[in-house]
Amino acid sequence: MRRVTYSMGMSLDGYIVGPDGTLDWAAPDDEVFRFVTDEIRGVGVHLLGRRLYETMLYWETADRDASLNDAELEWAALWKALPKVVFSTTISAVQGNARLASGGLAAEIERLQGEAAEGDIAIGGATLAAEAAAAGLIDEYRVRVHSVLLGGGIPFFPQRERRVDLQLLETRTFRTGTMWLRYAVVH
Repeated sequence: MRRVTYSMGMSLDGYIVGPDGTLDWAAPDDEVFRFVTDEIRGVGVHLLGRRLYETMLYWETADRDASLNDAELEWAALWKALPKVVFSTTISAVQGNARLASGGLAAEIERLQGEAAEGDIAIGGATLAAEAAAAGLIDEYRVRVHSVLLGGGIPFFPQRERRVDLQLLETRTFRTGTMWLRYAVVH
């Protein structure tokens, strides 16, 4: 069965977006960017909330940006081709290889797991991930911990009063001090 993964960058104090709404602190260097590009190759479909979808819209047409380097063009091609499902009650249309979810998150994941498709089911966005975590739908947490303290913002981990035991599967430390941690949920 296809794994459901939640993978994003976060600050050392646990936030994916700072209190001012900026993400400039999470811009990956070349080494981390190559790693994230390799990680997306294992994704078969990406589930996104509205905010992350809108943030990632740039990559749908980024191949037209003459200032991009080869690594960024490679990422753009992978992202553009990747099937995406967007969960939103405020937008009525999506672009590129995306569709709006027609039902709830649990039903969508169950349907996707029933398909004879390859690759992980990736979840992006804290709000959508919180819903998936509360329903016990996440199989793996993959987090890139950046060397910065933000002091507030949107947390990576859902704020639920529910214990989740994890098993460390893999770690990696990059030259910049960013760490990648991969955990499986222990059922």
